[in-house]
Amino acid sequence: MKKLTASAKKEIWGNFSKFQTAYLATYDGKTPRVRPVSLGCIDSRLWVFTSAGSKKAREMAKDPAFEFCYAFKGGEHSGYIRASGKARIVKDRRTKAKMVAQCPFFKEYWKGPDDPEFALVELLIKEIEYLKPGEMYPARYKL
Repeated sequence: MKKLTASAKKEIWGNFSKFQTAYLATYDGKTPRVRPVSLGCIDSRLWVFTSAGSKKAREMAKDPAFEFCYAFKGGEHSGYIRASGKARIVKDRRTKAKMVAQCPFFKEYWKGPDDPEFALVELLIKEIEYLKPGEMYPARYKL
């Protein structure tokens, strides 16, 4: 597994938009659980906006290990970014307020950054698998 270089990170992160649907796997204590989430890419960091009482939030609080897969198109070809690491539930109000201000759907679900029903989760990546559109084999990187 290769170390992620600045140029590889720039290329990989260039496939994210501010918000996209990704498939996030968490662990419920017995089996992995996968579900679609709105994955935010803000300031070159990855975030999940969710309800504090959701199963995924409760699962990440007990076991922060995660993996996600984000599939995308590059011209006529498809590619994907698959990443794993540890989830961190953000408690810092300043960070939450900054992220809330950039989330276009936030007000549809929560009242504000202090809403007890809102959970902001940062995905701290340890490994990335990247399949560049049009290529046959993915590259694997360690952070």
